Amino acid sequence: MDVLDELLTGTRAQDGVFNLTILDRPWALEIRDEAPLALATIVRGSGWLIREGVEPQRMEQGDVAIVTGPQPYVVGDTVQTVPVLRIHPGGICERLPGAPIDYSAQLGVRTFGDRKTGEIMVASGTYSVAGDVSRRLVTALPSVLVVPAAEVAGAVMDMITSEIQRDVPGQQTVLDRWLDLALITTLRAWFARPESHAPGWYQAQTDPVAGAALRLLHEDPAYPWSVTELADRVGVSRASLARRFTAVVGEAPMSYLTGWRITLAADLLRSTRDTVETIARRVGYANAFALSVAFKRVRGITPTDHRRAA
Repeated sequence: MDVLDELLTGTRAQDGVFNLTILDRPWALEIRDEAPLALATIVRGSGWLIREGVEPQRMEQGDVAIVTGPQPYVVGDTVQTVPVLRIHPGGICERLPGAPIDYSAQLGVRTFGDRKTGEIMVASGTYSVAGDVSRRLVTALPSVLVVPAAEVAGAVMDMITSEIQRDVPGQQTVLDRWLDLALITTLRAWFARPESHAPGWYQAQTDPVAGAALRLLHEDPAYPWSVTELADRVGVSRASLARRFTAVVGEAPMSYLTGWRITLAADLLRSTRDTVETIARRVGYANAFALSVAFKRVRGITPTDHRRAA
């Protein structure tokens, strides 16, 4: 069981919104798509990604940025340039004061600007994030991360300009799958960088002790695990497992298992009509009461209240 694969399962592009914007200097594009997770890349040219409360990030041609949370951000030629276009939810493009009158003209499918041969080309896309499992991934990411072009799969990114501007049957599905692949390759490259401070569950996957234990927990979270049995399966002492797992993952094995079970239960409460009793047994609790006690201790509300809120 690959933990990253499992967390990515619900982080999928579905009817993803794409924009290809072509501009000339001086230029700046404000993106207010309100997406929980978004991707942006400078297809042609270079610039800066600016977001309130975050150090401006330099972006060269082909670099890819992942942005988390609904707060707006700006991509521009300098950190001082005033935006001339704004992208709203749904991919709606608005011309802002000071921009050439034709800057929000549609140059083709999902494409805006004043001329196709403009100096700068910026592509952006948004993701939906479904459920608590995916949020576990999103919360592990910084507000803004930028991966250099050389570290991202080039063939994946080379497809974007031609695919965004096509309008043929099945094209939305092609774009959604491209966005998924772009996200996966970018995150994999980011987590591999020393400065990424990758979360413990990611770093643990290459550890012979913590990684083996983590995979067992994810493969069968409903099993009545104990530290002793987990250590036996991994082939180390109980003390060695507890010490190594805590050092790498950042929490004790049983604490991690509880958090993962509650995350799975939260998703099932949202996405199914199964009874709390059924869900409890699916994620490793003896009955609905046991799940309710654990759920309230971790989340502060009961499973029923969580389902009602969803």
